[in-house]
Amino acid sequence: MMRAPDMPGLAVLRYRAADYQVIRPGRFVICAVSGVEIPISELAYWSEARQEAYRSAVEATKALSSE
Repeated sequence: MMRAPDMPGLAVLRYRAADYQVIRPGRFVICAVSGVEIPISELAYWSEARQEAYRSAVEATKALSSE
């Protein structure tokens, strides 16, 4: 379920090649493919070029294969 950008707890991050920068602190980000919440502590997949987070390698592969 996609959440509104102003939802309390939603973090805003700037994704970099090997890490990310916290722009606005929060508890989670939203997966760009599935729309599910990803707790920041579990965030392991993202695209620097697209500035998107992914829940798992499966979602990351789907996103990157649709380029």
